[in-house]
Amino acid sequence: MAEEAGMSISTGEATIRLLAEYGVDTVFGIPGVHTLEFCRGLGAGSAVRHIQCRSEMGAGLAADGYARASGRPGVVLTISGPGVTNAATPLGVSWNDSVPVLLISADTARGAQGKGWGVLHEVSDLCAVTRPLTAFSARAMRSADLPELLARAFGGFGAARPRPAHVAIPVDLLEEAADGGWSAVPAPSRPQPAPEAIAEAAARLEAARRPVIIAGGGAVDGAAALRTLAERLGAPIVTTSAGKGVLAEDHPLSLGATLCRPETRALLAEADCLLAAGTELSET
Repeated sequence: MAEEAGMSISTGEATIRLLAEYGVDTVFGIPGVHTLEFCRGLGAGSAVRHIQCRSEMGAGLAADGYARASGRPGVVLTISGPGVTNAATPLGVSWNDSVPVLLISADTARGAQGKGWGVLHEVSDLCAVTRPLTAFSARAMRSADLPELLARAFGGFGAARPRPAHVAIPVDLLEEAADGGWSAVPAPSRPQPAPEAIAEAAARLEAARRPVIIAGGGAVDGAAALRTLAERLGAPIVTTSAGKGVLAEDHPLSLGATLCRPETRALLAEADCLLAAGTELSET
C-alpha cells in the first residue's frame, strides 16, 4: 500500500490510506503547515473526507460525536504543539465516557526533540500532554512504526475499553517515503465473560425479590437486552449521566439519572441484588 505504480508515497499519505483500510471515512481537523503530507493523502480519489473545523477543540468534539453516533472510531488530525493542547479537552471528554477517538498529530522534527531550540509549535514532550487522557500516547520515530501503532489503537477500540489514543508523527518523518507494504490488522475479539459467571449472576437475579439495575454509558449498545431483562425481573433502572437514554425516561421502570438523590440511594441500600452494567459506579 505504501507504493503505487512504482512510485513511493510519503508517510503522511500512507497514514491516510491505512486509515481508510481500517474503515475510516471521515477525519476532523484544521490543515496547517505541519499536516501538508496528510492533506496530500486526502486529495482527489481518497476514500477519506476531511471536515475542517474552526478549532482543534471543535475537531475533537466533532470526532467524539461522530464516534457516538456512528459506533465507529472518530479521528482527529492536528498540527503539533497548540493543535494537540487544544484537542486535549475533548480527549478528556472521550476518556471519561469511553469513546473511541484517535488523535493523529504532527510533532517536532526528530533532530529537534527535547533540544529547546524554539522551533515552530515546540512542546518539550507532546505525548506527555495526552498520556493522562488516552489508553496510550506514542510517537513514531520511523515509518515502520505507523502500522504497528495504528493496529494498537484500532485493536484497543475493538477488544478493550474504548479509550482515546494519540499517535504523534514528527514532521520530517511525515515527508519521508513510506517503507514496505502497509495493511490493516484484524482486531482481536472482545473478551467475553466466563459462562459459569453468567449463570451465577442469572441465578442470583432470578432469586432476588428487590433487584435494581444501574446502567452506565457502557450499556448503550445493550440497551434493548437490558430493557428486556428489567421488564422480566420487574427491576427499576437508574442510569449514570453517561448512561442516559439506555432506558426511555418515561418507561415505568426508569428512575433516570438520579444516583445522587437520597431517595435513589435509599432504594439501592434496600436492594437484595444489584446489577451494574457498563458503569464505574461513580457518584453520578
